[in-house]
Amino acid sequence: MDPKKYDVIAIGTGSAMMVVEAYLNQNPEKKAAVIDKDEPGGICLTKACIPTKMLVYPADLVRMIERARTFGIDVKINGIDFRAIMEHMRSDIGVDINMIRRGLSTAPNIDYYPDIAEFVAPYTLKVGDSLIKSDFILLCTGSKPLIPNIKGLDSTKYHTSDSILKINELPNRLAIIGGSYIAAEFGHFFSSMGSEVTIIGRNPKFLPQEEKEIGELAKREMSRYMTIVTNHEVNEFETLEDGTKKIVARNRQTGENAVFHADEILMAAGRISNSDILHPEKAGIEIDEKGWIKVNDYLETSQKGIWALGDAVGIHLFKHVANMEAKTVFFNAVLNQQLKPDYHAIPHAVFTHPEIAGVGMGEEDAIKKFGKENILIGFQKYENTAKGQAMRVRDYFVKVIIRNDTDQILGAHIIGPQASVLIQEIINLMYTKDRSIKPIRDGMHIHPSLSEVVERAFFSVMPVEHYHHMLSHEQGHH
Repeated sequence: MDPKKYDVIAIGTGSAMMVVEAYLNQNPEKKAAVIDKDEPGGICLTKACIPTKMLVYPADLVRMIERARTFGIDVKINGIDFRAIMEHMRSDIGVDINMIRRGLSTAPNIDYYPDIAEFVAPYTLKVGDSLIKSDFILLCTGSKPLIPNIKGLDSTKYHTSDSILKINELPNRLAIIGGSYIAAEFGHFFSSMGSEVTIIGRNPKFLPQEEKEIGELAKREMSRYMTIVTNHEVNEFETLEDGTKKIVARNRQTGENAVFHADEILMAAGRISNSDILHPEKAGIEIDEKGWIKVNDYLETSQKGIWALGDAVGIHLFKHVANMEAKTVFFNAVLNQQLKPDYHAIPHAVFTHPEIAGVGMGEEDAIKKFGKENILIGFQKYENTAKGQAMRVRDYFVKVIIRNDTDQILGAHIIGPQASVLIQEIINLMYTKDRSIKPIRDGMHIHPSLSEVVERAFFSVMPVEHYHHMLSHEQGHH
């Protein structure tokens, strides 16, 4: 049979839809095929950022109520309805998912295929029983949880960040394998709900993508609520007769084995490409050694007219990056421009307790690129502002990285309350032409407000050596 021809085919219903909608708005007579093997809406809505933030908020409330005692307020949490919290999250995202599904199913110029797609030839896809074809294809296939090959894992029941969102019973003891964002956020949630949480990460550092001092402070603070084990390689799982799961992990420094017990296991060891089911090789589309789809500077694959964006390209696995890449692809593929995606100031946040946010370069990268003598570091603690004092927080801080010769902001890193909100004024400046610190220094900050901690970080700048001297001096006092 002849393949059905479309003007555009999109695989994935996350950020790809921005391109499809903009394209169809400009060309209402054109016809699109939209394919998604999972629930529509993309990973962010269906099983990542949005559902997890709905869980993190009640967790934040628990930690906040516990802190009330510090201020002489006598409160007690009488109980937590775990099932209600989970069901509330699922019904909320369910409304959005159904709305998107309805929209896709009823749009006159979209054919919606809720099925698996695979290439059978260049520009030709098999979806279920249908063959479809287009010379304009968007590959927005997302990513999936990485499941490492560990002895005994396949005979052990475990959760991924996908399946854990479906549970209704709070595990008494939860072991989380992995030491980065996903592990940290779920650790915060489950420990707040009352689980005994153990995080086991193979990296020597907790949250290794963060600045070293942020990872250390996060580990120290979060260890009040859970056990965080770093530098341990899990090498065996076993289910005991009573259903308890036994985890054996080797200390990568000493070689000794440590044994942990849990009722449930969450594998949060990272995310990998989904492209294998797509068979990109049959379409002449190149992938890298990890399976991510290769793109040029304009996000076009090795096959002309086929574009990729979001998690599928494996550059930065964040929804806000995928949205920016979608805009870029629209300009390049539809409007025939030559626009490069701009990755100079990619922000992220880790919604833990304490909250963490970062944007742009870390200190090490900045030194590597511009040399130590050209870098200044600004630093300010929350507790040295009036609002931070009122909140009685200790040791949380803002760290900014500035280029000495141009006063350009290179990066910023925050750990403490409202980090994801506080960092935004820095992000916005990093998207101006000269990326200057001047507007923060000149701009009036409400006194006493939390945003003063950002302002003061830009007034307390010092050479790199001074900064580290100050840190080691402070650590000596702890």
